Amino acid sequence: MPAAARPAAWLVLFAAMVVLGLNMGVRQTFGLFLEPMTAALDISRGTFSLAIAVQNLLWGVLQPVCGALADRYGSGRIMAVGGVLYAIGLAVMALVQTPLGLHLGAGLLVGIAVSASGFPLVLSAVARAAPEDKRSAWLGLASAGGSMGQFVLLPGAQGLIAGLGWVDALLVLGLLSALIVPLAAALAGKAHTGAGSIGEQSLKEAMGEAGRHPGFLLLTAGFFVCGFHVSFVATHLPAYISATGLAAFVGATALSLIGFFNIIGGLSAGWLGGRFRKKRVLTYIYLGRAAAIVLLLVLPKTAITVYAFSAVFGLLWLGTVPLTSGLVGQIFGPRYMATLFGFVMFSHQIGAFFGAWLGGISYDVTGSYQIVWLIAVLLGLAAAALHWPIADAPVGRLARQAKGA
Repeated sequence: MPAAARPAAWLVLFAAMVVLGLNMGVRQTFGLFLEPMTAALDISRGTFSLAIAVQNLLWGVLQPVCGALADRYGSGRIMAVGGVLYAIGLAVMALVQTPLGLHLGAGLLVGIAVSASGFPLVLSAVARAAPEDKRSAWLGLASAGGSMGQFVLLPGAQGLIAGLGWVDALLVLGLLSALIVPLAAALAGKAHTGAGSIGEQSLKEAMGEAGRHPGFLLLTAGFFVCGFHVSFVATHLPAYISATGLAAFVGATALSLIGFFNIIGGLSAGWLGGRFRKKRVLTYIYLGRAAAIVLLLVLPKTAITVYAFSAVFGLLWLGTVPLTSGLVGQIFGPRYMATLFGFVMFSHQIGAFFGAWLGGISYDVTGSYQIVWLIAVLLGLAAAALHWPIADAPVGRLARQAKGA
């Protein structure tokens, strides 16, 4: 990358970190609203969880669409639309105080918004702007922005709920999410305009190439587990902690600690991904998640053990994102990274649907989250097994282009 372009590249990285901070931080606060909203609206946890599950599913279904639109029309425009819908969705969630309002706001509108301003679009913009030898580290830095948002907004949201009530807390979060709109301007551009652009290939050819690649299929299947883990923990950990008799602030602090330690974990994952095979790092992340959940289940439930779990799980939280997106770019190149990672993200969000929904159903039926925790352990082991054999060498097309360059 030319030296003169570096300031613009750093601006892209900064904007990416803030956009992901708002995108991920705001939606990670929804678990704090479960208890006050179910009490105020007189609905079950299963109903609340279904709205969050629909949000996650829509996020996944629309991710390839948003990625393709960004590849065609530019990521900035799509993200700006996402920022507008995010603010409207939170306002509907706050002001239309019925199950319909919950599903329309938290489910439909926020689901579309998160997809339009989420990881694939933001990270593809970072991948285009980053110096090639620092791409993995920059993806880790951008992903860490999502964790910083979680770390800052979770205790802030808990304070807003306690001080203003859940309605005004949602409205304040809606105003914050609207900041995505102006920040999207710094992330404008199309996939072929940045650094690292490679030859010509149609979208149809890129999708066919990925669909025939066993490594892409394994990566997609493994990312289902990440979505299940993250959505279940983000939605139900505060309620699970409250059910043990611990104070509500312990649950909010636990999620905030996950966000803080994920800053370290995201940066570390980006660094490790630049020095070791990404698929190996992913394998150990999923094994670590399974071990952390087992320890949470068997150890006495105290604030200290909860915070220790949060620290460990935070280190492993979204470090999967720069590694997984980095593998997509490494294997297939950056040209259609937003679209291809969008398909991988779809699998992630199917997992997120089941993680959020099954948590609520399990509690309504059994009065406990135990079954879903055990499922999460088994899925962690399965994901580790799926990632180990991934063929992570660049496809032949990239090798031929490199020789011809």
